[in-house]
Amino acid sequence: MSTDIRNFSAAAVAPTYSNKYQLTAKSIFAGGLAGGIEICITYPTEYVKTQLQLDRTSATPRYKGIADCIRVTQKEFGVRGFYRGLTPLLFFAVPKSAVRFLTFDQVSEKVKSHYGSKKLSVYQSLFCGLCAGTAEALLVVIPQETIKTKFIDDLNRPSHMKKYRGLFHGIREIVRESGFQGIYRGVLATVVKQSSNQAVRFAVYNTLCDWATKGPDSKLTPFHTLLFGGTAGACSVLANTPVDVVKTRMQGLEAKNYNGVVDCVWKIAKHEGLPAFYKGTWPRMARVVLDVALVMTIKDYTMIGLNFAWPGSSEKGK
Repeated sequence: MSTDIRNFSAAAVAPTYSNKYQLTAKSIFAGGLAGGIEICITYPTEYVKTQLQLDRTSATPRYKGIADCIRVTQKEFGVRGFYRGLTPLLFFAVPKSAVRFLTFDQVSEKVKSHYGSKKLSVYQSLFCGLCAGTAEALLVVIPQETIKTKFIDDLNRPSHMKKYRGLFHGIREIVRESGFQGIYRGVLATVVKQSSNQAVRFAVYNTLCDWATKGPDSKLTPFHTLLFGGTAGACSVLANTPVDVVKTRMQGLEAKNYNGVVDCVWKIAKHEGLPAFYKGTWPRMARVVLDVALVMTIKDYTMIGLNFAWPGSSEKGK
């Protein structure tokens, strides 16, 4: 069996399946597995990033930087402290990855069919990624990120002031106090963040993969997907960390202090200065680079295994 994963990548030309349900099932399983493994590996950096973004520079800051945040967390809670708030992300891992890859695949197939092309251009990849990011934001990421941020924010409170006893209790309390809108806070910021994230990532990943496979005998290896995925992740971080900071503030327990995205941006700039929009950049960079590299590679090779064990009609006899 060929080890060229270009044919199985979510950023490449997908195999043709007569049974669309089979492709859907494979995408959900492969994407969900990749997302779950990635979260478990990279969550400590997400925890540190969120802690730094929730820390206020206008008052007395709790942390002096990344190293201090790590030291304080280790001292107070041990290694397990870096996994506080993991449950909400893990709970939403499967639908998040499934929506992202399915949307990208479906939109990219329609775009290629419309233009009669076999590959996506850079601008087409940006558009398809934009659609994938918007879909995952509206259907999964907004409630996931709101719950995660409130959980981490709540964990910083003294024991007698903690509000949530677990995932489902926390969701019930958020809905009880703020209604369904309590789950869907920071919608605009999250949609902008996720859509720009996936637009940049898929466009960069596609472009690099196309460049690496120009030759007739060129093949992608795990090294290529890890390197290209990491590069795509780094580009997305540099492009939209300010949006991520605003989103985090809008979804925290102090979200009521802001009258919308514009007011949040204005207050951060006024009271904390422009550097505040890049708080948590390096821990986010560390997480996202590893995140995208792992997700692309794990998802691609899981699809190879699934296509081998459960071939579609277009793959039989090959």
